[in-house]
Amino acid sequence: MKRTLLAIAALATVAAAPLAAQAQPWQSINQRQAQLDHRIDVGVRNGSLTRSEALRLRGEFRSIARLEASYRRSNGLSMRERADLDRRFDRLSAQIKAERHDRNDRYDRHDGRHDDRRS
Repeated sequence: MKRTLLAIAALATVAAAPLAAQAQPWQSINQRQAQLDHRIDVGVRNGSLTRSEALRLRGEFRSIARLEASYRRSNGLSMRERADLDRRFDRLSAQIKAERHDRNDRYDRHDGRHDDRRS
């Protein structure tokens, strides 16, 4: 009897996990775009993104924005289209994180020279 109850409890826990993940509210597309744009701006200002990295990331950002506009023109966003945009935003977010932490920020602001200690 205990084994059966334990098995049912374990199964219920496993089944409830996806529901908990779905219960978290989606961030609106506009919020997500603003957040990503802000992260790129901050990276440029603090030197953790080079100019070329920022240009490439902004190009990807604009590409996703164009795709979103295209999706919206055809009867709004379907769940499949929203999921596609979410995946693309996730990928861009990961790219921003990687570029901001790739140590291409080794610029000595005091004398204007690059630090050659990069590894």
